[in-house]
Amino acid sequence: MKKSNRVAWIGAIALAVIIILSFFAAPNTKIYSGSTYSRSPDGYGAWYAFMQQQGITIQRWQKPLEDFKPENTPVTLLRVSSYPRGAYLLFDEQEWLEKGNNLIILGVKTPVTEANFHSLQKSAFGNVKIATKRRNIKVEKPSISLGDRFGAVVWEEKSGKGKVIFSATPYLAANAYQDNLSNFQYLASLVNQKGHKLFVDEYIHGYKDADVKESQGEGDLFSYFAKTPLFPALVQVGVLLLVLIWAKNQRFGKPIALETPVIDNSQAYIQALAGVLEKAESTDFVVEMVGKEEQIQLQKALGLGTIPLERQTLLQVWQEKTGKSAAELDAVLKLSTQKQRISEGELLSWLAKWRTLKDIPK
Repeated sequence: MKKSNRVAWIGAIALAVIIILSFFAAPNTKIYSGSTYSRSPDGYGAWYAFMQQQGITIQRWQKPLEDFKPENTPVTLLRVSSYPRGAYLLFDEQEWLEKGNNLIILGVKTPVTEANFHSLQKSAFGNVKIATKRRNIKVEKPSISLGDRFGAVVWEEKSGKGKVIFSATPYLAANAYQDNLSNFQYLASLVNQKGHKLFVDEYIHGYKDADVKESQGEGDLFSYFAKTPLFPALVQVGVLLLVLIWAKNQRFGKPIALETPVIDNSQAYIQALAGVLEKAESTDFVVEMVGKEEQIQLQKALGLGTIPLERQTLLQVWQEKTGKSAAELDAVLKLSTQKQRISEGELLSWLAKWRTLKDIPK
């Protein structure tokens, strides 16, 4: 694989890994806090299993509250908030209570007091562990189910034909307290109302029945991703992959065949020989060989053929043709026959003189 293609594929794979990691490690996992499907310390999976072991009928509700069809039997619904919410009722919750149903909301926002963060609250089932400094200081004592001198931790209010129970902590019977049976028993006593069916709301934690997903356009994987922030990223990855495939096959144009360069063997040989002579500092050999060739070129310019002439004959003809002193040419010819090493500067000067001497006037 070519280096450019390899880099492109590595980049595409890295981008895909980042998107996958961002999907599984996204910060919005907070929504599952308090869910009975969760086994994390802030989940309620252990408490849900405890309720089943006690033979208490409890069901998960995975639809909007307004989809609950009226029944002859009243219903108690447990809602464990993933985020602190106000100690008030929403519109659908008020309608729910007016029908004679009960509602239990864990995790409402109340003022921070001077109470210790960790405390033991007395109950009919023993000490209940609480981890919060928040208390409701405005609740009258008869309405307090769990509390201390700093205020109420759990309290109840009447609303219509039903009642609502609030808790200042969402972790009343979380998995973190499964070794403290009193917490589990206390919450069980709150939700297990005589003559009521018991449900725990999982819809607020993102769990939905198949018919709800279909009605909300989440029936298939594509519809789900289309509503998430990942959809634009996935589109970009798809476009990037298409570009890479197109670039690899077409290069955005017709393929151009590479021309094989013609190798000049003579030139390559000369360059290789020159490199060897340079390393060996054999300037005497260069002067001898180049001097013979330069003399032949000079004879051609004088019209004397290619057979090497005697030096005196060449000097005489060159002087007659150029009108210059024969001593200039004689000095250059003598250096060619001395067979001694000269410096690189002297060699360049000698070659420059040859170029001047071969300039024969027409």
